[in-house]
Amino acid sequence: MTKSVAGELADLQLPVERSCPFAPPAAYEQLREQAPIVKIRLRSGGEAWWVSGHEAARTVLADPRFSSDKRKDGFPLFTLDAATLQQLRSQPPLMLGMDGAEHSATRRPVISEFTVKRLAALRPRVQDIVDHFIDDLLATDQHPVDLVQALSLPVPSLVICELLGVPYTDHDFFQSRTTMMVSRTSVEDRRRAFAELRAYIDDLLTRKESEAGDDLFSRQIAGQRRQGTLDHAGLVSLAFLLLTAGHETTANMISLGVVGLLTHPEQLALITADPDKTPLAVEELLRYFTIADGVTTRIATEDVEIGGASIKAGEGVVVSGLSANWDPAVFKDPAALDVERGARHHLAFGFGPHQCLGQNLARMELQIVFDTLFRRIPTLRLAVPMEDVPFKNDAVIYGAHELPVTW
Repeated sequence: MTKSVAGELADLQLPVERSCPFAPPAAYEQLREQAPIVKIRLRSGGEAWWVSGHEAARTVLADPRFSSDKRKDGFPLFTLDAATLQQLRSQPPLMLGMDGAEHSATRRPVISEFTVKRLAALRPRVQDIVDHFIDDLLATDQHPVDLVQALSLPVPSLVICELLGVPYTDHDFFQSRTTMMVSRTSVEDRRRAFAELRAYIDDLLTRKESEAGDDLFSRQIAGQRRQGTLDHAGLVSLAFLLLTAGHETTANMISLGVVGLLTHPEQLALITADPDKTPLAVEELLRYFTIADGVTTRIATEDVEIGGASIKAGEGVVVSGLSANWDPAVFKDPAALDVERGARHHLAFGFGPHQCLGQNLARMELQIVFDTLFRRIPTLRLAVPMEDVPFKNDAVIYGAHELPVTW
């Protein structure tokens, strides 16, 4: 690591593996101590500003002068091959890549699907789904069991399928494509998975345009028709985002949350003794792991002075949620897992206008899973040493490939 101050190039080439299954890379802390914003060299050969302090991160994510449009020249993509850029620019942007009025217009019709009232109505069904998969766990005589396949992945997959109107019988297809897209495998594999999943969603929405159901996709189609327009390509992009983001992140958080609680039994004891503390535990686990670190990228649309740095129009910015969520200026002793911390102001769901649309659905799923799993299987434990758990250092979204457990 070369010493760096604001405005100088720091020797940090992304992505960087975590120091251990829990802690951020040591380089993150070093850079955060030097300055909240420094310039780094991307592994692809480009440069970008690295934002690691909590205050600076919130400022950037809330400032409309930083664009999310990945099609802009100079946007800090970690893969800059010509074919990937062409693919990005040939498709309607995902909501994550929109700005201003375009973003608001796309997000607004979907917000009602994630209100507190609608999620409260969904809660009994989520509880049924969790109980179903735990019933299957308890019924097996094959030990150890891979919790990823038995619980972590199927719960959010089935929930999002029912909410969106996607046949759960297709879950193997879209799960495998999503996993490939967020892995650090070959560019060609990721591009093929993207194309195949988008084609699947295109066909699904075409069928729903003539055979509507009681689901989010059908309601979006009906809403557009009432307004006299039907933007099929735009709906495909929206559906693509909701389907992929709606299960992959929550699945990884279930696995990591279980690991975190099993390896901190005193913290687990707090929520088993008082389930009212589980919502606090969920916030702390989200902060502690921050599984989507470094995917929050922006490009300056005009010159901006922030955090002691002079960012010029056209320069890229990478916000590290993981570093920000371990900022000791905001979270005292951040390396300690403390379920009573009260960490709701973490950045695991982002911040500002692009803050995760489905965050409260994810919170509800995590609360139900942790409460139900540890109540029904109180002797649950890891079946292998921690060092033998295959964590996802090869993926954009952190998690565990497998989680062998027994009881």
